[in-house]
Amino acid sequence: MSHALHTAQLETLNAQSKLPLAAGLAVKFAVIVTNWETRRNTRRSLQKLETHLLHDIGIDRFSAQAEASKPFWQG
Repeated sequence: MSHALHTAQLETLNAQSKLPLAAGLAVKFAVIVTNWETRRNTRRSLQKLETHLLHDIGIDRFSAQAEASKPFWQG
């Protein structure tokens, strides 16, 4: 899925206080959904990594499975 704005751009918009209320809420919602999608994709990728690659990043298989089993909304 392609993003209209990248997370950094959304965070910049989110930090601006001059946005109208509806626009501010829309940006905050976009930031939340983008973070959720990033978590979901990262956890799916982590689950698919081979053991030697997990070892390279300092994670064991059990920890990777525990992280991958978390729901996307959980930080």
